[in-house]
Amino acid sequence: MAAALEGPVSYEGVEKSGETTGEPRDAVIFFGISLVLGIACRHILRGTRVPYTVALLIAGIALGSLEFGTHHDLGKIGSGIRIWANINPDLLLSVFLPALLFESSFSMEVHQIKRCLMQMLLLAGPGVVISTFFLGTTIKFTFPYGWDYKSSLLLGGLLSATDPVAVVALLKELGASKKLSTIIEGESLMNDGTAIVMYQLFYKMVLGKSFSFRDTIQFLLRVSVGAVTIGLAFGVTSVLWLGIIFNDAVIEIALTLAISYLTFCFAQDWADVSGVLAVMTLGMFFGAVARTAFKGDSQESLHHFWEMVAYIANTLIFILSGVVIAEGILNSENHFERHGSSWGYLVLLYVYVQLSRIIVVGLLYPFLCRCGYGFDWKESMILVWSGLRGAVALALSLSVKQASGLNQHLTRELGILFVFFTGGIVFLTLIINGTTTQFLLHLLGLDKLSAAKIRILNYTKYEMLNKSLAAFGVLGDDEELGPADWPTVQRYITCLSNLEAYEHPHVVRESENHLMRMSLGDMRVRLLNGVQAAYWSMLDEGRISQSTAMLLMRSVDEAMDVVSIDPLSDWKGLKSNVHFPGYYKYLQMSKLPRRLVTYFTVERLESACSVCAAFLRAHRIARRQLHEFIGNSEIASTVINESSEEGEDARKFLEDVRINFPQVIRVVKTRQVTYSILKHLSEYVQDLQKAGLIEEKEMVHLDDSVQSDFKRLRRNPPLLKMPKVNDVISAHPLLGALPADIREPLGSSTKELMKVCGTTLFREGSKPNGIWLISMGIVKWKSKSLHNKHSLHPTFSHGNTLGLYEVLLGKPYMCDMITDSLVHCFFFESDKILSLVRSDPNIEGFLWQESSLSISKILLPQIFEKLSMQELRTLVAERSSMNIYLRGETIVVQLNSVGLLLEGFVRNDGALQEFITPPAALFPSHSNLSMVCLGSTGLKDTSFCHSSTCYHVETRARVIFFDLEAVEFENYLQKRTVSRLSQTSEPTRPFSRRHEGLMSWPENFLKRASSNATNDPQRSLSARAMELSMYGSLMNNVRGHFRSFRGSSGSRQCHSSSYPRVSTKEQGLLSVQSEGGGMTRKLDSSHLPRLPAMPRLSVRRRARNVERDDSTDDSDNEVVVLIDSPSMLSFSNAA
Repeated sequence: MAAALEGPVSYEGVEKSGETTGEPRDAVIFFGISLVLGIACRHILRGTRVPYTVALLIAGIALGSLEFGTHHDLGKIGSGIRIWANINPDLLLSVFLPALLFESSFSMEVHQIKRCLMQMLLLAGPGVVISTFFLGTTIKFTFPYGWDYKSSLLLGGLLSATDPVAVVALLKELGASKKLSTIIEGESLMNDGTAIVMYQLFYKMVLGKSFSFRDTIQFLLRVSVGAVTIGLAFGVTSVLWLGIIFNDAVIEIALTLAISYLTFCFAQDWADVSGVLAVMTLGMFFGAVARTAFKGDSQESLHHFWEMVAYIANTLIFILSGVVIAEGILNSENHFERHGSSWGYLVLLYVYVQLSRIIVVGLLYPFLCRCGYGFDWKESMILVWSGLRGAVALALSLSVKQASGLNQHLTRELGILFVFFTGGIVFLTLIINGTTTQFLLHLLGLDKLSAAKIRILNYTKYEMLNKSLAAFGVLGDDEELGPADWPTVQRYITCLSNLEAYEHPHVVRESENHLMRMSLGDMRVRLLNGVQAAYWSMLDEGRISQSTAMLLMRSVDEAMDVVSIDPLSDWKGLKSNVHFPGYYKYLQMSKLPRRLVTYFTVERLESACSVCAAFLRAHRIARRQLHEFIGNSEIASTVINESSEEGEDARKFLEDVRINFPQVIRVVKTRQVTYSILKHLSEYVQDLQKAGLIEEKEMVHLDDSVQSDFKRLRRNPPLLKMPKVNDVISAHPLLGALPADIREPLGSSTKELMKVCGTTLFREGSKPNGIWLISMGIVKWKSKSLHNKHSLHPTFSHGNTLGLYEVLLGKPYMCDMITDSLVHCFFFESDKILSLVRSDPNIEGFLWQESSLSISKILLPQIFEKLSMQELRTLVAERSSMNIYLRGETIVVQLNSVGLLLEGFVRNDGALQEFITPPAALFPSHSNLSMVCLGSTGLKDTSFCHSSTCYHVETRARVIFFDLEAVEFENYLQKRTVSRLSQTSEPTRPFSRRHEGLMSWPENFLKRASSNATNDPQRSLSARAMELSMYGSLMNNVRGHFRSFRGSSGSRQCHSSSYPRVSTKEQGLLSVQSEGGGMTRKLDSSHLPRLPAMPRLSVRRRARNVERDDSTDDSDNEVVVLIDSPSMLSFSNAA
């Protein structure tokens, strides 16, 4: 070490003993051979119990023995071996240690380090001191070399360091528990730095420098505290630099590599402190602060890069250690001929090293048991036996050997013996301890899975078998190649053979009550793991910031510590960061500038809102995944209920913020949506380049502009005020579709209201006094007389209009409407609505169409409830017709259609001539009503659903007909799509929500709509409402360019304008089919046997997984623009 040496030491790799060692480029040959040997060892030993590092050391000894025992017969290979064998020890440490130390400390979990920090410090501080003095004392009094006490302590300090390189490499292969691995790895990192400090101190003493007790303490404090300070300084600087780098993985990774080497060199050479402790501090600081700075591809690239760096460094350093050991022994044959007993003393020294480890752990055991996660005797045995020595101790001994002979206090013989004993201990600890640690783990039962984990493992194997059968069903048939042979496929899936008898993992017998507690803790851990994975996903999507992600993940880590004894408690760690100070209300009421109030409000509450929204979303994702994986069980239900109960405080806080500071919620959502859109744009242009539609340089140009917008979003995030009431009203599908001269007077008389959760908007049977337009939030309906047990989600949300049907019909409300969250809504009195009805017949028809949206979901939940509001409006605008019938006329419902009787009275054509009152669902004859679960839906004595060949009108009747062919076609597409989708953390978006033109922006959508709409003003209003439902306020920005919906004919269009259209005038383009039963096929009547030939969509793509957000920061109106490769496209002639 530079700090330990007096004056420069010449490089011995060029010339030694007057003999040339070959060309410097010969060193590259050794580098290549070492990597080949490392690859061979890793490949051959995979699956065996022999540690990879032990094999490398033996390979290095073999290489060194061949060269130094064959008198230079290996030519250039031997020349390369000699160059590396004579490498300067300072250079050895400076090249390999920074990368290995940074990789190891950066990969450690910060929470584990915090909990085990005291145990690490005990072992690395007092433990190293005890070991040094024990070894130094025993060497002084039992070895026959006449060393003084300082020299003996110097060797003792060398051998007290458990080498992090050897220990970390071993633990990664053996798979020890996370707690034990953290303690051993953290101790090896810390005590390596401590041992080097001790070595530097005794080295200077050996050279003749005297230290008083005060000088010793000052030296130790300066070297250790100074190293930590330098590590933190470089860490803060580099993290700040990372903060201004955006989406450039190459620069981010290069910065971590450069900063690790600069920190080591600055601390070791310039500041004369411990470089090991400085780099270790840097790595831990990065792990604690900057881990979330690497997202998506950058994080994966960083992981692979440092994994490769660690692999190459480990390979070279262990092979080189073997070569140095061989060179030290074979080039010192004369010494061992005179001192043959040195071999026996090497064995004795190995015993001393193990005894020192036992004494250290034994003396500190009472303190280790009371710190962190605690400690038991089994773990203490592993701690004793895993005290490996490696390249660090060997490099320090080489420093002594190189300096020997240059100083009277360091003789040549002393240097040779130091290398011999250190190399021997390195060899023996790796060969004996390294190869038997796994056996000791097995003997003590520390590598065994718990009974609960074994049950989950067996259950997962059965699920894997089911997945393989399902995959075969999709992939086993091919249009070109025909079917596959399942027995042959099964013969190659041996991992799922010989399964034990199936048993659900949570079926616990009375005699196995301990498994109940164990399984409960295991399920909590699995759910929390899912929560943490959801946080990482949200960080990558831009939903949460780096600081928020760190806070959320830390709460999960803390909750995992107590899952075995307490319920889920990760919200407990977030409470202190989610609060609502009272002075914000004062700011809101004060006369301060609105921009200043908004700044303070947004900046202070935005983080808390992001935490709450992310917490609720992550827990919902984890609950669904856990339920899908494990199914229904008492244990899983308990954990899911605990998760649901934890979110109550978060929901309440978000409601409070919506009431007092609604602009905060809007800003948070606006930032999320902006980030999401920019990310989709970046992915879009990259997909275009992959599909070959644009060149790489064009893609780079477009993507650079998107990245510039990303940077602008990070540096100048939006600060928005709440929109005006008129803007919100004009964006609502019902009022926004009305002409401006009608909408504006109506908007001036509206009542804007905020209703807290549990508020009743209106009650069943009460007189209708107005309608409610939902702008934000969720409203649930329920009724004493109207059964909704077949309604999966009896709720209404943004874009719905409640009470309109009852106002138009003049009958009491059909059900209770109760808010299920904080609801932002507008109330219009009945007189205002009825005046609209009387003003224009087209508006009257449009309002009746709007009223059918809520009635259809209440009467026919199994058909219409699964459709989103956008899809339902599309159905009304494009695949429905509303007719008025006079007394004496006959109503005939077409096949695959349903009619909703909105007003008037009719009789069916049956023998009973049943009198039908509105509202009612009219089906054609031979319809099986039980198939759509309608038989039990209705009033106590009256059914809402009827089936007949025709219906006779008794009084003027209004009926709206829906084409169920479109709904069933939607379901068919979803079923075929789901079979090709892998599992995701979010439910798949309905197919019709994927407006997937190459770029389906609203302007393009309007151009298509203008060519497909009819001249019917009533239908134009419905089309306008459909567009507002899809694109919201964005439609207001383009309305001036596309005010009218002109069509070429009044006929009903067969294509939905919400889907892109591709013209194929003469011959359709055949799709490029992929293998497997899940491939994209043309849809015709043969694929839909129960339906007549129906209009085909012009362009159909294989669906991709898209996350759907059902959290409080709801994004149900999000339009995701996607593009697939050409092999996924299918074109068909327009009908």
